[in-house]
Amino acid sequence: MDSLMRSLFDLGMPWWEFVLRATAVYVVVLVMVRLSGKRTVGQFTPFDLLVVVLLGTAVQNSLIGEDTSLLGGLILAATLLGMNWGVGKLSSRSRRFDEWVEGKPVILVRHGHLFRDELARQSLSEHDFAIARRSAGYATLSDIALAVLESSGEITFIRRREPADDKPQ
Repeated sequence: MDSLMRSLFDLGMPWWEFVLRATAVYVVVLVMVRLSGKRTVGQFTPFDLLVVVLLGTAVQNSLIGEDTSLLGGLILAATLLGMNWGVGKLSSRSRRFDEWVEGKPVILVRHGHLFRDELARQSLSEHDFAIARRSAGYATLSDIALAVLESSGEITFIRRREPADDKPQ
């Protein structure tokens, strides 16, 4: 019983190395996810889910090293949660930092015109956009005044208003 308790709390490396590893992995993965585009976060496909799961597996050894102790895992969890809280706090206080972390909304459709080059830049296929459009209740592009890929990865739509001439008297 004593050896079990010891193995739970004996660290395989100094505590500060856990903090350093977790901080480095958090920052690097945040940058990589940010550079990969909004789709990674918003419009999840089975492929995107697979990438997220594999990403977690890929960085596991970078975080843990040779340690398998309970205390080491708790230090890592506390550091990652602390980093996430800090990024959230900094994002709420600095617009520039928030735009860097979250990105800016991107216009995909204006007055029924689809910006295909912007879809490509955002790694969003026309097929995926069409699915989102139909799911939001828009049969055609001409029904859309504005479609925006939000920084969250969600696509929001604003319906095109009927011209005043077409309204019944």
